[in-house]
Amino acid sequence: MKTSIWTKTIPAGGKWSGIIGTGKLITFTALGKGANLSTIMYHADNITERYNMPDTLKAQHTSHLSKGHVLMSDNGRVLASIVDDSLGWHDSISGYTSRNITDEKYGKTTYQDHQNHWLRSGEENFAIELVRNGLGVRDVVPVLNLFSKVYCDEDGDMHFVENHCQEGDAITLRTELDTLFVFSNTPNPLDSRESYPSVPVQIEVFDAEPVSEDDVCVSFRPENRRAFENTWEYHRLRGASAKSVVFN
Repeated sequence: MKTSIWTKTIPAGGKWSGIIGTGKLITFTALGKGANLSTIMYHADNITERYNMPDTLKAQHTSHLSKGHVLMSDNGRVLASIVDDSLGWHDSISGYTSRNITDEKYGKTTYQDHQNHWLRSGEENFAIELVRNGLGVRDVVPVLNLFSKVYCDEDGDMHFVENHCQEGDAITLRTELDTLFVFSNTPNPLDSRESYPSVPVQIEVFDAEPVSEDDVCVSFRPENRRAFENTWEYHRLRGASAKSVVFN
């Protein structure tokens, strides 16, 4: 069994941001039912390059993400790829909670009145973490909501699926570029539960093996391979070590 090089638990309402380097496995585990971890990503070497939701979905012919899918940047490269997943569906279209949504659904709370028990929103969590990394609210991009399932019916209405995530469910990303991650452990905006979900999420980081020719993410679609080729070209020109990246 591999030993993690870093681990952290993000509590309900919590947030975290930081750079995780190329060639790492990041395993997210739900420590209870009904978890949701809103996630945005930026290329750490050039933060104007960030996760591009429209290209990610269009290129892979999907509206949700799971094992084999990649998370593409707006430069056509792969920020991270999904190499393992117990759920089979992660929400890419519903966004994150605002202060107004949180107050309307769960009741108004403030830090002054409730201290650390006040109910945080994704909007505020992202704003705080982005400022810490030299960014701002104008840099917020569409999020990936790990552990949640949202689908559209034939009329185009979006529906949240309760009980999709069970305790112990996990998803593993592999970083293909040095990536700045920003996490907000706040409810999915379409979550129909009346009480504020309280589900901690554990994060563990491991060293990954080099990417192979028959890798599930590389071979998932021709568009995936082209995105990987763009990524490998970037690393080759930067002089990256082949120990962490395979050049084809």
